[in-house]
Amino acid sequence: GTVGFLMNEFTTHDLHTRLAAARESLINPLLMRSTDAHGTVHLHHAINEVALFRQSNQAAHLRILIDEHERMAELIADGVLVATPAGSTAYNLSAYGPIIPITAQLLALTPISPFRPRRWRGALLANTARIGITVQEPMKRPVSAVADNLEFRSIVEVEISQASDIDLFMMFDPDHD
Repeated sequence: GTVGFLMNEFTTHDLHTRLAAARESLINPLLMRSTDAHGTVHLHHAINEVALFRQSNQAAHLRILIDEHERMAELIADGVLVATPAGSTAYNLSAYGPIIPITAQLLALTPISPFRPRRWRGALLANTARIGITVQEPMKRPVSAVADNLEFRSIVEVEISQASDIDLFMMFDPDHD
């Protein structure tokens, strides 16, 4: 990989002074619970994002629920992703999602090449939200789910929530937080 947008440049010069002056931010990863077409449940954490992608030339048809309430009966797109503030400057940004300040208590729900609804740019959600995504027509329109770098194929359903029981501390140079 490469040094990410939020990361400090690597140098060991004056490291102890930099560490003493560093600003610390607490982040929580996402927990993805995906179920595939065979009924196998896959659990994985993601620091940046959880993304669902079409696996074929057919656009994905996805149903989106927030806290068990249907918010979108059908999203037709190449996919959708849920990004943390740490991941908001990665794939989320390239999919035209918002940059979220690292300390914000938000998640980004961002469509990937949306077809319908037209011009839908996504949503900002409270980091306490539980996002449910159901794949419609999973045999005709197969979808994979990716948590950071781990992919699961032929997914029929995904639940995404913040893993508030896991605390990760990020340290930034004072001029780069």
